[in-house]
Amino acid sequence: MDKGVDEAGWDVEPGDEVEPVVQAVGRLLRVCREAAGVSVSELAESLGYGEDMVRKIERGARIPRPEYLDRADQLLKAQGHLRAFMEDMRKARYPKKVRQLAELEERAVDVLLYSNLHIHGLLQTEEYARAMFGVYRPAHSPDVLEAGVAARMARRSIFERTPMPELSFVQEQVTLQRPVGGTMVLRGQLEHLLEVAKRPNVELQVMPTARWDHPGLNGPIELMRFADGTAIGRSDGAFNGHPTRDPRQLRVLELRYGIIRAQALSPGESLAFIEQALGAL
Repeated sequence: MDKGVDEAGWDVEPGDEVEPVVQAVGRLLRVCREAAGVSVSELAESLGYGEDMVRKIERGARIPRPEYLDRADQLLKAQGHLRAFMEDMRKARYPKKVRQLAELEERAVDVLLYSNLHIHGLLQTEEYARAMFGVYRPAHSPDVLEAGVAARMARRSIFERTPMPELSFVQEQVTLQRPVGGTMVLRGQLEHLLEVAKRPNVELQVMPTARWDHPGLNGPIELMRFADGTAIGRSDGAFNGHPTRDPRQLRVLELRYGIIRAQALSPGESLAFIEQALGAL
């Protein structure tokens, strides 16, 4: 497999808002390379990638991995000018929808999430996330799969934010028992849930399968509220599945989530349920 294709970076989607930044970084790479008196072929050989890949990155057609910038900075003696863009390029590789979601999560002061098919993305371990992306059809390429996993793991920074947002999760019982990725992956996932639930700003609840008469049967619910009093919400079973900021529609989602939360096991009962599920593996 061509190392340059899989490891040097990611393609830029035409028209993506990150395209000008990626092109600027490419121009900077070329300027630094030329200032150092290094040819494309020499840089490609030193970095271990093909010449075509180096040219794609320099013309902004390929998003360089942070590691690429780090090594290029050393080789070209760029004095940190290339390293300064490592974080920007790390974020640029994520799909536009993921970046937008992460930006909302970074601003949210209150997050309410109900998941009925799988463990919610913010709660997933890396192994569970990789297994989830691995069953998509048509299948993802290795490059796209790893970028998706990395993006999902990056979103978990919401748990480390200051000030801490209030996070409420309700998981359907089946999501704790379906062995996504196999028994060991599920074991690690349940252990992770128990750790996350210990955080003072996290409330994790389980909706027993026997409680069928709740308003979450039409799909997951996501609600985020912000410090300025605004909010955004989405549910597969409401408003054609589109995100909404309309106050009347948000009240509908808040009503549904409130009922779901009330019908689910209490946080203490939920932790006991997860521990029991873990012990049964």
